[in-house]
Amino acid sequence: MRIATMMFGSVARTTRAFMIQPVSTLTTLLYYSDRLPRNLNLDRLVRSDLVDSGNYLFRFLINFLRCFW
Repeated sequence: MRIATMMFGSVARTTRAFMIQPVSTLTTLLYYSDRLPRNLNLDRLVRSDLVDSGNYLFRFLINFLRCFW
């Protein structure tokens, strides 16, 4: 599998998630990058299906926020 194909799918999936459910996608991004507290009230907004092995862009954004913010 070519890297461009993998990244295109990841960009499409992340963009689609931000367009359909922007609040829960942003909450998931901040939650997994340790910018939000671990809270039971936030668990209902976190979408763990976005952080799977095939979503490379989303995982990159999480690691970027962990390192530089």
